[in-house]
Amino acid sequence: MTYRADNARYDTMQYRRSGKSGLKLPVVSLGLWQNFGGTRDYPSAMEILGYAFDQGVTHFDLANNYGPPAGSSEELFGQVMARDFRPYRDEMIVSTKAGYNMWPGPYGEWGSRKYLLASLDQSLKRMGLDYVDIFYSHRFDPDTPLEETMGALAHAVKSGKALYVGISSYPEQQTREAHRILKEMGVATTIHQPSYSMINRWIENDKTIDACGELGIGVIAFSPLAQGVLSGKYNRGNTNGARGDNPNSTLRASHIEPRVLEAVDKVGEIAKARGQTMVQLALSWVLRRKEMTSALIGVRTLDQLKDNLGVLNNLDLSDEEVAAIDEATAGGQMELHPRPQGWLR
Repeated sequence: MTYRADNARYDTMQYRRSGKSGLKLPVVSLGLWQNFGGTRDYPSAMEILGYAFDQGVTHFDLANNYGPPAGSSEELFGQVMARDFRPYRDEMIVSTKAGYNMWPGPYGEWGSRKYLLASLDQSLKRMGLDYVDIFYSHRFDPDTPLEETMGALAHAVKSGKALYVGISSYPEQQTREAHRILKEMGVATTIHQPSYSMINRWIENDKTIDACGELGIGVIAFSPLAQGVLSGKYNRGNTNGARGDNPNSTLRASHIEPRVLEAVDKVGEIAKARGQTMVQLALSWVLRRKEMTSALIGVRTLDQLKDNLGVLNNLDLSDEEVAAIDEATAGGQMELHPRPQGWLR
C-alpha cells in the first residue's frame, strides 16, 4: 500500500528559522543515527518515518557512518525515499555528514577535500538523491587546514550537491573561523550540530552557542536526552535492551554514574510537576534558547516518537523552572567537550 501523507501534517508542528538563513526546521527533527541500520526492517522503519512526516517532522538527519553497519542508515532511507517519500521530496530537509571513519586507507575519514567530496557522492548514491539539503563537516580535523575543509563544503554548494552546509561538534574558536572562511567564499554557515542537554552544557561553557547567535548560525542539538539518560530508563540500573548493553553503543559507564542518575531523579520531579514526561521536559529545556533551531531526536519505537512529539504541548519554561533545573543538575553534569577523536558519534 503506497504511503499517502496526512493532509493535516503542518497543523501542529512549529518551525524555526536556522540562524539568519531562509531555512526553517521543525523544532523536533528525526535522526537516523543508531536505530535505522541493518537490523531495522522496512515496515517498522516506514511506520516511524511516515508517522513523523505526518506530524510535520520535515527534517531527517543522517551521516555516512550511521548504522550499524556504516552506510546502512542511508541505504534504508534511500529505500524509503524511492518507495514512499519520493512525491514529498521538496517538502523534506535531508541532511548528511562526513568526518568519521568510512573506508580503509588515508582518504576514508577526517576533513580533507578528497574524503568529504567522495563521501558526499557515496551518500547521494546510497540515498538515491541528486542533492542533500544540508551537508556537514562531522568533526573538526586538527591536521587539515580549515580552508580546505570549508572549501570542500563550499564546492558542495556551488556544484549543486548540497543546498546548505554546516558544521558539527566544532568548538567556539573553530566555529568562528569556519564561518569566516565560508563567508569569504560566498557561502553561509547555515547550521551547527553540537551535543547539548541539561546535563551536557559544553556549548554554553565554551560560548559556542553564543558565537552561533552572534554570527547568525542556527543550532540543532543532538543527544538532547543524553543518549537516553534523561528518559529515566537507567535510574534503577536496568539497561536491558537499551544502549547500555549494546556493544555498538557509545554510551559510557561515566554517563550513568550515581551522581548523574541522582540529578535525573530530581529532574523527574520537576517534569511531574509540569505534567510532562522527562523526555518532554528535556526537549523543552534544550529548545528554550533563542539560538536553538531544533532538537534532534533518535527513537527505536513509535511510542518513543509520540512521547518526544508531546513536547509541542508545552514548550514554555518559566525562569523559576529553569533555575530549579540548574540546581537539580548542578552535580550531575557529564562535563563533555568535543575532541578530535569525537564524542558519541
